[in-house]
Amino acid sequence: MSFEAFLAPLKELENCSICPRDCHADRYSADLGYCKSDASFNIASICIHRGEEPVISGKKGICNIFFTNCNLQCLYCQNHQITDRTIDRVAYQMSLEEVITRITEILDLGINMVGFVSPSHFIPQMRVIRDVIHSLGYRPIWVFNTNGYDKVATIRALEGLIDVYLPDYKYRDLLLARNLSDVNDYPEVAAFALKEMYRQKGSSLILNEDGVAESGIVIRHLVLPGYVENSLEVLRFIANELSPRLHISLMSQYYPTPKVRFHNNLKRNITHTEYRKVIREMDSLGMYNGWLQEFTSTGHYAPDFRKKHPFEDFQEEQ
Repeated sequence: MSFEAFLAPLKELENCSICPRDCHADRYSADLGYCKSDASFNIASICIHRGEEPVISGKKGICNIFFTNCNLQCLYCQNHQITDRTIDRVAYQMSLEEVITRITEILDLGINMVGFVSPSHFIPQMRVIRDVIHSLGYRPIWVFNTNGYDKVATIRALEGLIDVYLPDYKYRDLLLARNLSDVNDYPEVAAFALKEMYRQKGSSLILNEDGVAESGIVIRHLVLPGYVENSLEVLRFIANELSPRLHISLMSQYYPTPKVRFHNNLKRNITHTEYRKVIREMDSLGMYNGWLQEFTSTGHYAPDFRKKHPFEDFQEEQ
């Protein structure tokens, strides 16, 4: 089957402004934008992932598509092997035919969820993949797993195409966003993106008979060591500006990566006291929907993208 007819969305990459960086780079040329991504299908892994929230992974897992590079450059990123924009990604360039084959092989196992991980700078490729999969007769639940740094217009254009939004909301502290993720406007930009997701989906998380999300929003927040006040402000924003009924995934899994080994705060794990303080704030705000992590999860979800299956070690333990 020829997929040529599905490639029209990629033309947008000739003058790329799909994420808030607004680089206007020609990704078909050597003059790339902030993320250093070209117009190819740059994908580090397509695999079954069972380490997501229960309503995302379900019993069988989700088919996750991990795009490379990122429009944020977080010092502490657990996926740093594939998100660092300074590393050559030629080895991760896949043909569309290969992408579709890998996805359909997983869907044929009875898994009916597909997650796009770090898709903000690959929206046209994401749309092509979705359209081709639909043309082949598959109707999976589509999950948009984003760092939250997305344009409102981009999210608005996804209405009706994405079933479940799975965004991070990392920062309310502008200086922290600048210092840790090299971004000058994250709190405001991500807030508007979240508001658009909320407009589309509301606060209800609709589950099917297997307890798997079919429609809605789950907001993730990773508690960082030494920056508890930022976490408290993130929760207050969600409760007061969106809804306390939204489902929150409050993560304790932070672990120090090599890049932060000399950082005053990030070189250590979070403490029980820090995590409990954030949990108490959730309770005081009436945020009772969502998930907490076992405190022993620190480092447990660390992937190794040098392996064919980057998550195989901890998934075999479950």
